[in-house]
Amino acid sequence: MAGRFETLPGGGAAVALDDVEISILRSLAVQLMELIGPGDEPAEDADPLAALFAEGPSKPPSDPALKRLFPDAYGDDSEELRAAASDFRRYTENDLRARKREDALVVVRVLDSLSAEAAGGGGAVLKLTPDESRAWLGALNDLRLTIGTRLDVKDDDGEQLYRLPDSDPRKPMVMAYLWLGALQESLVETLMP
Repeated sequence: MAGRFETLPGGGAAVALDDVEISILRSLAVQLMELIGPGDEPAEDADPLAALFAEGPSKPPSDPALKRLFPDAYGDDSEELRAAASDFRRYTENDLRARKREDALVVVRVLDSLSAEAAGGGGAVLKLTPDESRAWLGALNDLRLTIGTRLDVKDDDGEQLYRLPDSDPRKPMVMAYLWLGALQESLVETLMP
């Protein structure tokens, strides 16, 4: 199971992680939540119907990583499509942000419970329910998109990423990017019928 998710009987997935991997994953998930932001939580006495129709931002984020996580719905630069993309963003981005925050929070909570089990050192086996697996898949994807954007990774950069010299300051993040990709791929395989 070293470094790859495997299917659990009855659904879900499991992977062995060492203490360093647990720490890295947790740190990245926390940073992702900070990047996404806290969100606007409705007050307890707020009208749930009004909260459902609360409007979000109408303009794309200026941060390239956030722009990648929350892209425009329509790619054309026509005036009509920009207006439609603005409306779409206004009514969907808050929910999308909330889901992405929740996915990252699931990662942190699962890793926190795993850290308690692994307190003796040496790591532990992470076991995810089917719902946790889907949240992890979303968070791993968001982490890869964010890191890939920060590194300015292009589709044809694959071989070059593997050949970075150790002296390259991007090397640690590239290694994290590639590792998250392998984790994501193996988790996808466990979710396939």
